[in-house]
Amino acid sequence: MEEKTAKGAILVGIAERGSDVEECERSLNELERLLDTAGGTVYARVIQIKDSFDPRTCIGSGKVAEIAEMCRGGEAELIIFDFELTPAQIRNLEEDIACDVRVIDRSMLILDIFALHAESGEGKLQVELAQLKYSAPRLMGKGKELSRLGGGIGTRGPGESKLESDRRHLKEKVNQLEKKIEEMERNRAVMRSQRDRSGLPKVALVGYTNAGKSTLLNAMTGAGVLSEDKLFATLDATTRKLELPSGETVLLTDTVGFIRKLPHHLVKAFKSTLDEVVYADILLIVSDITDSEVPEHIKVTESVVEELGASGKPVIYVYNKCDKLSEPITEQAEGCVATSGVTGEGIDRLLALIEQEIKKFKKKYLLVIPYERQSALSALYDQYTVESVDYADDGIRVVAILDEKGRGVYGKYIAEEV
Repeated sequence: MEEKTAKGAILVGIAERGSDVEECERSLNELERLLDTAGGTVYARVIQIKDSFDPRTCIGSGKVAEIAEMCRGGEAELIIFDFELTPAQIRNLEEDIACDVRVIDRSMLILDIFALHAESGEGKLQVELAQLKYSAPRLMGKGKELSRLGGGIGTRGPGESKLESDRRHLKEKVNQLEKKIEEMERNRAVMRSQRDRSGLPKVALVGYTNAGKSTLLNAMTGAGVLSEDKLFATLDATTRKLELPSGETVLLTDTVGFIRKLPHHLVKAFKSTLDEVVYADILLIVSDITDSEVPEHIKVTESVVEELGASGKPVIYVYNKCDKLSEPITEQAEGCVATSGVTGEGIDRLLALIEQEIKKFKKKYLLVIPYERQSALSALYDQYTVESVDYADDGIRVVAILDEKGRGVYGKYIAEEV
């Protein structure tokens, strides 16, 4: 156990006997960063090594007593478990500890951060819905008056009045939020279809939280998106046009960051935002090159991408924040690039790699368009690169570069691949 003098939170992790205790430590390190993002500090860290989880309190009675003793000194105001707790387990833990402290789990802490950072109307609704579905039943089942919470970490979002509502009102509120989000999802689908009709390739920035995706988006497009050295600084998908060196335009989208132990219900809550990953043509998996856990972060990212049903897409691995390295990178593997969203280093190589990937799924065709269908030529100019036009006896002979969608739309005019 490691103790600190500042009043704050006790972080609790469990390592199954015979498992990797260092992995538990790494997960607690991340939990500490989450707490810092939420505005809290760590008072102590406790790791329980057990053969299995105790169904009543998860940790053993000895550890519960140890935590209770620390809380009696009044230095801890919050206990955060690095795994999900049931409402009954929260109630049992607070009753056994018998001090004026709150017990929350990792998911509740992440939701609290989401509540802090949600900016758009849709983002705020998604956070509120996720909190009502997950946090409210846990806080309602505490057995203590919520009025004594007085705000703080783990209580932001819907607010005490909503959490104190009865279950019937809670269900009605959930239904109302779901309807509003469904309407917003329909609007997002309309916007997405409009982007699809543009024929522009779609590129999505995905990766671990705080890897610098928003900073990269700003560096590449001048988007002016908020970028902070905090976990989950970005919750809302942001799409901007990006002109490549060849002159071709693509759509670049920044997405919410991933994290280890990202609960399934949070992925589901932000499905409409994360769908931008599903509809992308190319994924840029962004990692913080200075982080010692880059391989684990990439593994987590690939796992979430697979869960979203977006695996199998072309991927470029972007190792960001290279400006923080003491030595410059001299060699880079194929399909990989070291970048800095701050200095712009590596951006040219990244743009070149994006162009290479686009060329793989775009091909050059000769199309013969009947004169009575000249409107198709106008649409072709708007959506794709037209290299030449020749007005021949058999029709308008056009050489154009088409992607898979373009081949579907203009397939009846394609005479041959050039």
